[in-house]
Amino acid sequence: MTTYQSSLLDLLSSRDYIHQATDREGLDALAAREVVTGYVGFDATAPSLHVGSLVQIMLLRRLQQAGHRPIVVMGGGTTKVGDPSGKDESRQLLDAAGIEANIASIRKVFERFLRFDGSETGAIMVNNDEWLGSLNYLDLLREVGPHFTINRMLTFDSVKLRLEREQPLTFLEFNYMILQAYDFRELHARYGCRLQMGGSDQWGNICNGVELTRRMGGAEELFGVTTPLITTAEGKKMGKTAQGAVWLNADQLSAYDYWQFWRNTADADVIRFLKLFTDVPLEEIERLSNLSGQDINEAKIVLANATTAMLHGETAAKDAAETARRTFEEGASDANLPSLSTGGEIGIMAALTGLGFCASNGEAKRKIKEGAVKLDDTVVSDPQLLVTVAGDPVKLSLGKKKHGLLTA
Repeated sequence: MTTYQSSLLDLLSSRDYIHQATDREGLDALAAREVVTGYVGFDATAPSLHVGSLVQIMLLRRLQQAGHRPIVVMGGGTTKVGDPSGKDESRQLLDAAGIEANIASIRKVFERFLRFDGSETGAIMVNNDEWLGSLNYLDLLREVGPHFTINRMLTFDSVKLRLEREQPLTFLEFNYMILQAYDFRELHARYGCRLQMGGSDQWGNICNGVELTRRMGGAEELFGVTTPLITTAEGKKMGKTAQGAVWLNADQLSAYDYWQFWRNTADADVIRFLKLFTDVPLEEIERLSNLSGQDINEAKIVLANATTAMLHGETAAKDAAETARRTFEEGASDANLPSLSTGGEIGIMAALTGLGFCASNGEAKRKIKEGAVKLDDTVVSDPQLLVTVAGDPVKLSLGKKKHGLLTA
């Protein structure tokens, strides 16, 4: 195992964050002698980020924990264009008001993970529309255009994917990589930023930013780091479930459902996820890694408690854990379970899809026929059942792990 002189590289390496780096030794030396300012960019295409963005949020958290300054770059400008990376088709473009509302909503999540203050290592959040929105097109072409070749841009995975699948790639999206590279140049000029971080799908864009900033008079020592693509043991993209995205904002996903997402982690993923997504000490993670059989559930509960406490607070994590315990061990209903207002009555299939337990009526019907659905612990056999809720909430269960309340 490589020995590093800086606490930053030591921390990132020990918790398995590093996939690629432009100059690992140079970054290690810089981080050992001074405070490094680094950034990660995030889309503002929705009111909330989801778990798929969490490894990048944790990367900024690790940067600050190691004594350096994180910059959260919200893509108010680049969201107007759309990142083609990993996409088969163009995104719907948002107006300025929608983008601003999304950024305000997303900021609340970052305040749970980072310390925002005026200190040398205090996190800052910026909107790249501050500089991209005022760019003159002709000036951009003259200033930046000579540093990019179409030959090289066509080699990027984000471009090749579309072309190979004969999917349209608009000229608007083709410019995204130029704008992202320009971000690094501006952040270096405004904040002395020396490091850009991101997922492995951003490697080409990050290298572009490093190179462009150097060519346009930036410091010689500029760096890029990417994390590995985070997939589950089944090979699925992190944060995607049959019920949709696992959102980080509480108004889009309850603390209980968030806790359950982590509690249901596959055995093969739990130790890796403890390293990446929690502050649980490595010594404790090592102990948990030696558990086997049913005992591995202890590690899953540690993971669920730690991740939920970090995002929603200790009280919410404890409430979620207690709700799960009472529901699974005692069969009790609890006010902390996800709920669905029925207006007095609802079809059983609509209830299952409304709570997010099933992705479609077809799936709901199949689960009912399998005997996996219960109302107040009584098996439901009729897919056309109309559930009446007059007084107390009715508990709806799918299998042993999904429980919710139907309210009037």
